[in-house]
Amino acid sequence: MSPRKAFEFLNRITGLAPLSAPVFEGADPILATPFRCAEAAASSLGLSAVIAGEIWRLRGGDRQEIALDLNAAAASLLSFTFIRRDGATLPRPAENAATVGLYRCGDGRWIHLHGGFPRQWPRTLDLLNAKDTREAVAAAVAKWNSYALEESLAFMNLAGCVVRTREEWAETAQGRALANTAPIVLKKIGEAPPLRLSESAMPLDGVRVLDLTRVLAGPSAGRTLASYGAEVLNVRAERLDTTELFDLDTGSGKRSAFLDLVKPADAERLRQLVRNAHVFVDSYRPGALAKLGFTPAALAHVARGITYVSVSCYGHDGPWAGRRGWEQLAQSATGIAHEQGQFKSKSRDAAPALIPAAACDYVTGYLAAAGAAAALLRRIREGGSWHVQVSLGATAMWLQSLGKADAAPQSWSAQGLDRYLQSCETADGRLDRLGPVVRMPKTPPAWRNPPPVPGSDAPEWPDTREEMHAA
Repeated sequence: MSPRKAFEFLNRITGLAPLSAPVFEGADPILATPFRCAEAAASSLGLSAVIAGEIWRLRGGDRQEIALDLNAAAASLLSFTFIRRDGATLPRPAENAATVGLYRCGDGRWIHLHGGFPRQWPRTLDLLNAKDTREAVAAAVAKWNSYALEESLAFMNLAGCVVRTREEWAETAQGRALANTAPIVLKKIGEAPPLRLSESAMPLDGVRVLDLTRVLAGPSAGRTLASYGAEVLNVRAERLDTTELFDLDTGSGKRSAFLDLVKPADAERLRQLVRNAHVFVDSYRPGALAKLGFTPAALAHVARGITYVSVSCYGHDGPWAGRRGWEQLAQSATGIAHEQGQFKSKSRDAAPALIPAAACDYVTGYLAAAGAAAALLRRIREGGSWHVQVSLGATAMWLQSLGKADAAPQSWSAQGLDRYLQSCETADGRLDRLGPVVRMPKTPPAWRNPPPVPGSDAPEWPDTREEMHAA
């Protein structure tokens, strides 16, 4: 499938009238995988850009020709690798963790363990009764039946899944639950008057986004919306784990505040923020925020016209909906890791392998941003409150549906990306990064501020604070 056809499919499932496709430059395959990752990235990024451009036109702007280079779109799936602080790379805590990786079980099948954040590693080791070394974990996993270990991990609220083929995944209850799920699900969940936005220099200027997300997929959605001018406030509890490298990668254009929603006063403060927000992005496990009173229906009642964006690993329905998940697990469960292993070793009996990019994470974030932008456009045209659903699993299945390339390079080079590389000053030094890769000549995507120090901002909207002072 070409990026244009993928774009037209995404345009169609959002329920929008056909929009002019961007100009796509280059061709897949670009990364060392037979899967058309660059096309998925370019088409999903292109949809959010085109919708943002249409919103800007309705705000008094002009039409503009939007373009994407597929090599730059592929690079965006590795954007964390471009991060340098004062010229130095930053560590990835889970990169060498014994509890993160592919292991062979006693029944011959492979399982991908993902201890996730460091606080979860000891619990995974306790389940396995293993020391914190790859050799010890491998020996412990080899004593398990793969499916028994998968279910035990899920029972303990830990992360891991058996590596399946595409056909095996389709036969599971969760695979069937996702079989007819589009990569973007957009539903109207309430009535509200049409949104009126004044003229502006940027498409989403004045649009307020509450970003309750951590690590790549959800944060990438907020970062994408920020590049079109949205005011994005990331909110999390200080006690929750995160990863500095990924925060720097996806924090551009945002502000950051700490609120602990188990505290009644902080939960009420978030509700006050919701009342003046346009978009609410939630990447916690389905149901986690609902226990604290934050559901799409509840927020639509508090803030008529709001768009609630839900980001999950395995989807929002089915027996796996509430399970913890990560990029690697989505690839493993859906059959991607199985086919990538065959491609990598040129053998049908090869060990599974992962696509050398965070394709499901970033593309899911781009799809979430496109869904949020589509909901805003539909709110402008027809009013209403909206619910957007995306998941790593649905993204993985959509990526598989794009077809595979007959040949692919064995490696990827970052050459030719100079026009997209940026530097900015942060509180901790100079930051080098990959900038926005969408090209919009009249409203060039840009981040208004560098990644913030976590929790360094007050939990309030700057413009509403100024309005209260004026009053």
